[in-house]
Parts: sequence; C-alpha cells; structure tokens
Amino acid sequence: MSDRPRPPAQSASLPQSASLIVIGAGAAGLFGAIACAEANPRASIHIFEAGREPLAKVRISGGGRCNVTHACFDPAVLVTHYPRGSRALRGPFSRFQPRDTVAWFEQRGVRLKTEADGRMFPVTDDSGTIVDCLLGEARRLGIRIYTGQAIAHIQAEDPGFGLTTRAGSEWRCDHLLLATGSSPNGYRLALQLGHDLVPPVPSLFTFNLPDPALRELAGVSVENVQLHLALEDAPTLTQSGPLLITHWGVSGPAVLKLSAYGAVGLHRQRYRATLTVNWLPALKQDQVRQTLLRLKQDQGKRQVAAFSPFPELSRRLWQYLAQRRANLGPRLNWADLSKAQLQVLVNELTRGDYNIAGKGVFKDEFVTCGGIPLAEVNFKTLESRRCPGLYLAGEILNIDGITGGFNFQNAWTTGWLAGHAIAAQGRD
Repeated sequence: MSDRPRPPAQSASLPQSASLIVIGAGAAGLFGAIACAEANPRASIHIFEAGREPLAKVRISGGGRCNVTHACFDPAVLVTHYPRGSRALRGPFSRFQPRDTVAWFEQRGVRLKTEADGRMFPVTDDSGTIVDCLLGEARRLGIRIYTGQAIAHIQAEDPGFGLTTRAGSEWRCDHLLLATGSSPNGYRLALQLGHDLVPPVPSLFTFNLPDPALRELAGVSVENVQLHLALEDAPTLTQSGPLLITHWGVSGPAVLKLSAYGAVGLHRQRYRATLTVNWLPALKQDQVRQTLLRLKQDQGKRQVAAFSPFPELSRRLWQYLAQRRANLGPRLNWADLSKAQLQVLVNELTRGDYNIAGKGVFKDEFVTCGGIPLAEVNFKTLESRRCPGLYLAGEILNIDGITGGFNFQNAWTTGWLAGHAIAAQGRD
C-alpha cells in the first residue's frame, strides 16, 4: 500500500493482537488475506512483509506485464504442468482454478487476455494493474500491511501464536498464514513450528553451453524443437517447444520447461549434463535423410552450406549445423557428400549432443523447487498437520510449475483456500 503503515506503538507488557497474521505480502499472502476478509468481515488481518514493497514479484513478472495464469481450465490437465505438487493440487484446483482466477479479477474490473501459447495477462499489459487491484481490495477490506517488518520469532501457544518482529514489536494472533515464498527466513520460521524442509534448489533457468560458434548465433530462434536431457540414475527427460539461442547458450520455453523437470537432478550434477537437440521434430529421421538425398540427386552442383533445405532453420543456423557440427567444408557440393557425411548431418539435425556446463537465470523471475513437504499439509484447508492454526500457501510449499502462469495459479489457489479455511475457523 502506498502509505506503507508500520505497527502502532504498544505497551511493553501488552502485545498487539489480530485474528490473522499473514507473513509475506506476495501473491499467495495478499490473496489469502483478501479471501479471509471477504469470507469473515469481522476478522482483524495484518500482513508483515520483510521487503520494502508488497507484491514485488508480481510487479516484475512477465517482463512487467504479469502472467496472471494460464488458459487451462481442466484440473486434470492443469496439474500436469507442475513437476512437483501435481497430485496434491488436484483437489485444490477442483475448487479454485484459472477460470475462477479470471472471474475474480474481472469482477473487480480487471480483464485478462489469452495469448497464443495460453498465457494470460491483463489487457493493459501492465503488472501494475494487478498490483493496484490487490492492494485496493486489501485497503477496502481494512487489511493492514506493514512493510520492512521481518518476523524474527514465532511461538506456538495454546491457542494461537506469539510473534516478535526484528524491531522488537510483539504480536499475538489466533491464526497464522505463512506465505513467504522461497525466503530463507520463511523456511526458518516453518522449522521453528515443527516442519521439515526439502532443500530448495533453482527451477526455471537457462542452459549455459560452452560452444562459441553456437553463441555467435545469439538471437536466432526455432519455433519448435525437441529436447532430451540425460541425467544420472533417472529416466531421460523430454520437452518440446520454442528455443532461443543466446550469448551464453540456449533459452526459451522448451529449455525452461526442461529445467523445471530436471531441476533436482541438474543441481545434484552441478549443472553438468548432456542435452540432445532434435531441430526438426516434425519429421522422422528417415524423412530428413530422404530430403537430403533428393538434394544430393537434384542439386548436386550446389554447395551444401549455400541454403537451408528446411524452412524451420534459418540460413545461419543451417550453416552452423552443416559446417561447425557436421564438419562439412564450406565449398562441399551435394554431389560430393559421402554416405557417412550425410549420416553425420542427419544425426546433427535430429539428435545432436550438446554439453551443459552451468545454468543461467530466467530474467528477473526466480522460481525454486523444494520447501515444506506436502505430506505435512492438509490440502483441503492448507492447514499444517504439524502445527494447528498454522496455514501455508504459495511457493513455501514444495510445489513449482513450469513457465506460463502456473506458479501464480498455485499462489492464487492455495492462498484462496487457506483464507477461506481460516475465515471458517474464525466464525465458529
């Protein structure tokens, strides 16, 4: 909120009190607080945010446009976009899914649009629209947000909780919602309250490929490739979609999806692995071979590197694959292409191996896998099974989705369910 309220002065012997305290003013925390306030208008709700601004991640997401959700309205299909958490989310998505997210924002004057790949953004193409909507609802409902206020300690009481901020302010609440994302302090607080932790590691990242010739093609994109990732002691992972060559290696939706599913294994291997690229997944390997054989017969006097016989591949990428990867000379004619050379070229086009030697980041958006084990949470209410009265929502849970709005949908859904469950407790 614009005035950034701070906790009021208090007596040294009398902590401030609230029906609900939310730790974390991100998507899950704000949405949970709003859901609780709407379902139980009598609830006194306070949100504590360690950072300087609420909804900071919402504001920078999607390149400043905010990829609110994804136009996937079948819960059974929706859960397949979560490398971790798919089974746990099946029930929650039957109660609050992307269709409900769209309706929620539209009822508050924010229309969303669907792009060709299914991602949904505000029609304004401005994440500020989403931020303003959420903060406006919080203000309307009397929810207090305190920024720059990290929680140092939580004590479970009977009933409720006692909290102390790093500034020394003391609070008490009946219910507590922990929605701190991948914050180390959030994990520490959860451990204080009896939870375990699946060690968090990065998800959604790009691949560094130590190939200077490939990096010279930075900016070249391919609309559809098929990627295979070989990891130790694990089945080969496969993803398809657009790929972008960068000055450090490769990026794009296909790479980001693969990084999410391979996050744990890649971390274990220190981001060293073999990436196999099929640049022409729409064609079978024999179809690729027959295309090249026809060129050898019909265009024998032309140089192999002169043009790309496949519209999917730009001339620069074709030359890289033919000359740098298949080691075909720049003046080699099709008629002089040997059977062995042709097979090498086919292999490079359909199953070329590239060494991954590190990871990059995905713009300003940082997603992790790991967090609170899902078995320790009741996914009907998002209440902790370890600590009654404690609720958890968003990325603090061991849930992560692929790129495309799925991580925000997890935040909206788990926050909404937690908020309503807390409101029901407050009405009892």
